[in-house]
Amino acid sequence: MANILVIHGPNLNLLGEREQSIYGKQSLEDINRGMVDKAVEYQVTVECFQSNHEGDIVDRIQAARGKFDAMIINAAAFTHYSIAIADALRSFKGPIVEVHISNIYQREEYRHNSVISAVATGGIFGLGTQGYQLALQAVVKMLKESQ
Repeated sequence: MANILVIHGPNLNLLGEREQSIYGKQSLEDINRGMVDKAVEYQVTVECFQSNHEGDIVDRIQAARGKFDAMIINAAAFTHYSIAIADALRSFKGPIVEVHISNIYQREEYRHNSVISAVATGGIFGLGTQGYQLALQAVVKMLKESQ
């Protein structure tokens, strides 16, 4: 059974409360529950992790090596400047899908750059919280095709 790690970056713990016009009304708990439920359907396991601290995310990515087969990451604000997270992701051997609830390329110019995209296998942007479900579907398919 494949193991998939979902990482949520800073302020995503406030989903459902903050800027609903951009991020929607679903809470992070709702997203995580949906991921775990869908994982059962796909016959994989999903573990979700959220942190507002860059070093905690780096540590979690490093700890994922050899334990998880794929990763889904919404690095949130760290997307635009965290070389540390991008470097940690380079050490992970499985598929990595970058997710953003909003389309970062239609927002403020400083959000247009993603240092994570250069490391990710692929990305899903601007499709709301369903982007997480689509990312899960994608990594499951990638893992099956690599067997």
